[in-house]
Amino acid sequence: MSDATSRLATLVFSHGNGFVGGTYNKIFEALRAMGYEVHAIERLGHNPNYPVTNNWPHLVSELADFATQKGGQSDQGVYLVGHSLGGILSLMCAAQHPRLGRHPVRGVLMLDSPLVAGWRSPALALIKQTPLINRVSPARGSRRRRQQWPSREAVFESFQKKPHFAAWDPDVLRDYVAHGFREVCEPEGSHVELAFSRDVETAIYNSLPHDVPRLLKRHPLQAPLAFIRGTRSSEMRQLGEGPLRQLVGKDPGDRWQDIEGSHLYPMERPLETAERIHRALLAMAPAQLSAT
Repeated sequence: MSDATSRLATLVFSHGNGFVGGTYNKIFEALRAMGYEVHAIERLGHNPNYPVTNNWPHLVSELADFATQKGGQSDQGVYLVGHSLGGILSLMCAAQHPRLGRHPVRGVLMLDSPLVAGWRSPALALIKQTPLINRVSPARGSRRRRQQWPSREAVFESFQKKPHFAAWDPDVLRDYVAHGFREVCEPEGSHVELAFSRDVETAIYNSLPHDVPRLLKRHPLQAPLAFIRGTRSSEMRQLGEGPLRQLVGKDPGDRWQDIEGSHLYPMERPLETAERIHRALLAMAPAQLSAT
């Protein structure tokens, strides 16, 4: 890409729940090498000014404020790109904040971010008011997540042996260990612990938006939308893709792509993910972006 394209293409990336922005560094580096300017929130939901509440209104504000600060001065506006949690927030943010800074949001790209819709919407709204939410949401796993390890080396060795992490690109796993854990020094010794609070992760899962379709009726999306789905994503199988297909529209071309992998395909195939992101952005704004 040319330098001009770099100035035109600013991406604001939002991470998946339980991960931190630095986990995706290999993707960011590949996109920057193509000519994109990339900004990423490191830890959503941890700023007390943006607490985690039902349907995530403050998280949307956190993303909007970050995108305005980091990308709002771009000559042509920003693209909002997000994985899982981050993709849903990107969609909600673009709908409620069609302009970030001086220019409109140029496009939204969701990476395996399923939406609750149809009969599931009122069902989830009801369940969230009861203790049953702790049994049906992914929070049943995050509540019990291990928090401490003796060292980063111990973390890496432990996660390498886990089936879900065994499929990760080794560089991504190293980035996760480097950025997703923090050192804690205490009188009795030091250890490392999760940088992304499991309480915050659990709260995010338990407050999953149930009213995104209704939100989009009140605030129709003005930017083009693209979606990249993992072929083995259990999350997409559980919630379905119908509402997203409708939002992306007919004859989407590269605005709808399937990529080999699970819900965590960005961690499994970071370089291919970066190439797919580029293709999706080209499909949303072919006149502004040129192929590498």
